[in-house]
Amino acid sequence: MDHVSTRLEGGRKPLSPHSDPRRKWLVLAVVGVAQLMVVLDATIVNIALPSAQADLGFSVEDRQWVVSSYAIAFGALLLLGGRLGDLFGRRRLFAVGLTGFALASALGGAAQNFETLIAARVGQGVFGAVLAPAALATVAVTFTEPAERNKAFGVFSAIAGVGAGAGLLLGGVLTDLLSWRWCLYVNIVFAVVALLGVRTIRKDETNHARKVLDLPGALTATAGLFALVLGVSRAETEGWGSTTTLAVLVLGAVLLAAFVLIEQRSDHALLPLRLLADRSRAGAWFAIGALGVTMFGVFLFLTFYLQQNLHYSPWKSGLAFMPLNIAIMIASGVTAGVLLNKVGPRVLISTGLALAALGSLLLAQLDTGSGYAGGVLPGLVAAGLGAGILFPTTFAVGTARVDPGDAGAASAMVNTAQQVGGSVGIALLSTFYAESLRETFAADPSVDRLAADIEGYTTAFWWAAGLSLASAVIAFLVIRNPSRTDTGTGAGTGTTAAGEPAGAHFG
Repeated sequence: MDHVSTRLEGGRKPLSPHSDPRRKWLVLAVVGVAQLMVVLDATIVNIALPSAQADLGFSVEDRQWVVSSYAIAFGALLLLGGRLGDLFGRRRLFAVGLTGFALASALGGAAQNFETLIAARVGQGVFGAVLAPAALATVAVTFTEPAERNKAFGVFSAIAGVGAGAGLLLGGVLTDLLSWRWCLYVNIVFAVVALLGVRTIRKDETNHARKVLDLPGALTATAGLFALVLGVSRAETEGWGSTTTLAVLVLGAVLLAAFVLIEQRSDHALLPLRLLADRSRAGAWFAIGALGVTMFGVFLFLTFYLQQNLHYSPWKSGLAFMPLNIAIMIASGVTAGVLLNKVGPRVLISTGLALAALGSLLLAQLDTGSGYAGGVLPGLVAAGLGAGILFPTTFAVGTARVDPGDAGAASAMVNTAQQVGGSVGIALLSTFYAESLRETFAADPSVDRLAADIEGYTTAFWWAAGLSLASAVIAFLVIRNPSRTDTGTGAGTGTTAAGEPAGAHFG
């Protein structure tokens, strides 16, 4: 591992552990508000979907796009957003992202048709892709002392994990008391609060000579990721063997292969391939993506199960997800505060994915006679514990030992993996759900629709369980625990071979 400078771009030193620690935690609070807004929007509209669908009159086939359009734009542009933060300043991009996100949310809240709503969701994804890497990179460069860094990532990951479940609860409350439109308007409040605190973030003085954007890489990465998710989405309505589906998937693969070739030759790479040389970092990115496949699908299908099969109101549906939030908070706190330094990332990440698989497996047992306490609750708790273990571990390992100039790119990859995993997961599991419905009605056209829906949901949950379990095995084989001559014990502690605190090597 090359020695990494502990100075930021432009020669400014990062905040030391003893330089105004209160300011550092205030920065985390500001960044946390922005992160909460971004994560909320990945799930808050799930609860509002039935109401929005009734109001705007879009089809069952189109409803996944209210969720996926945000996730696709977000995931496809995160790498570009992360590099823009490295080049033009994280604080500047943080403010731009907040402003744009608020404006897109206002447009979505006022939407009078499906097309405007989707355009607004895409806009949220675009500006979220600018905002999220700047937020995570700000945490990475602000907290450099190992113990503080782990605590900061514990708080940040708890916000990220709880935010998804909190979005479901908040979405239910707003939909019941006001309107589904307030699930979008509420982002304006979060954005204004975060913008008021932007000045607490230290301004980075970037080197003007380095402001060269890898445009070919940006175009191929964005188009490739979009085509990949679009191709999987098309399979739901057209089938995996259709010419359109295969053509779009092949196009995505070709574009992503071209992206790798471009990055190998670029002096200003969007994703420096040296970041992939660390197998543990790459394994962490893979793991958070695998979790996205499971969690996004669980949120989508379980929301409809609660409202349509158990006849829960939007507010009660959101409340039903609270055990997931509590499990994430507990597991994140214990992992960041204790386990990360003692157990190491290999076991933690594979265990987290195994628990996510268990959660999906338990949900796959649902039937027409299932209730909340015996049918839904155990799966939510297991999935929440798994996510709570994974979030702080993958955030820490995915951004560890990175040059400050690459902090945005590494942070973007953490978010990219999760969002692309979520987008692919929603599309993939929706395909399995749709195929199950077709088979059920083909076998018995008179079958009850609610029973057919449950069969579709459980089919999706079985697939999610299998994918998570396979990912747990892969993660265990790929990720290694850092040696004492590398970063001490755990992820992000100890000293390097050079005798320097390992935290000095963290982006």
